[in-house]
Amino acid sequence: MVTYEDVAAAHERIKPQARRTPFMTSRQVDELTGAKVFFKCENLQRMGAFKFRGAFNALSQLSAEEKRRGVLAFSSGNHAQAIALAGNLLGITTVIVMPANAPRVKLEATRGYGGEVVLYEQSENREEVYTKLANERSLILIPPFDHPHIIAGQGTAAKELIEDAGPLDALLVPCGGAGLLSGCAIAARHLSPDCRVVGVEPAAGDDATRSFKEKKLVKIEVPDTIADGARTTSLGKITFPLVLRYVNDMLTVKDDELLRAMFWLWERMKLVVEPTGALAACAVLERRIDVKGLKVGVNLSGGNVDLRWAASQIGKRER
Repeated sequence: MVTYEDVAAAHERIKPQARRTPFMTSRQVDELTGAKVFFKCENLQRMGAFKFRGAFNALSQLSAEEKRRGVLAFSSGNHAQAIALAGNLLGITTVIVMPANAPRVKLEATRGYGGEVVLYEQSENREEVYTKLANERSLILIPPFDHPHIIAGQGTAAKELIEDAGPLDALLVPCGGAGLLSGCAIAARHLSPDCRVVGVEPAAGDDATRSFKEKKLVKIEVPDTIADGARTTSLGKITFPLVLRYVNDMLTVKDDELLRAMFWLWERMKLVVEPTGALAACAVLERRIDVKGLKVGVNLSGGNVDLRWAASQIGKRER
């Protein structure tokens, strides 16, 4: 079980390298919602997403022997970049298993940070690919969300927001595998006990919402959604019980709503946010949750959007 003490220790551990990202507010959002909304800008974190927090925390705690062996990660993008960058900073070899159809910007960035990228096709079994690699090279596996050090590191984002903005009535957090959601919920429960924590995931990939409501772990096929960072098939063995214990509710948003919210953030707040990073904001902007009269935190989890893809979506919207 991950505790707030783990989150606090992680914050001290990553402080020399991770950015204390700012929060931003918008008068227009406040008028639209009748709330006071604080956007935690993890799109401005190193490598462009909250994932750096957990990756650096996890790699920092490896033994000297484990660091010598190197690490292996599997990811569609942001965890890949985070592990590659953290490994670069700590002098650790990193090998990243990524889908061949991962966003170009994330593939290029992972290689740019020094990670060795191993691609697999959709027809291949990812688990077989990374398990074989780990065994052949004696690499230490660092999963994207279901790891106590990853979860504790991600929770530092909520710790900072509550320390900087003060106690919150509600905190909305994007959800894929729930590393960020469960870590932030742990921090919120300790620092702002009356705060309601709500996870937001794409409607096409509603495994976490179904698991939360049915109180049993639901597994789905890889979802078809523009939120590529939330194309997970289930919560993890660690994150699922944490979500049940610390999260108050789960919501879903549709891809067309998500696209609208993403471009609203670009145009009105000048914040470049990727689709997954806009999940929580979408729930607020589309009024999927009533926050009137509340003080609300919204995690903008990342900004690594493929600009060519975004340009094509802008073109479609204008036709």
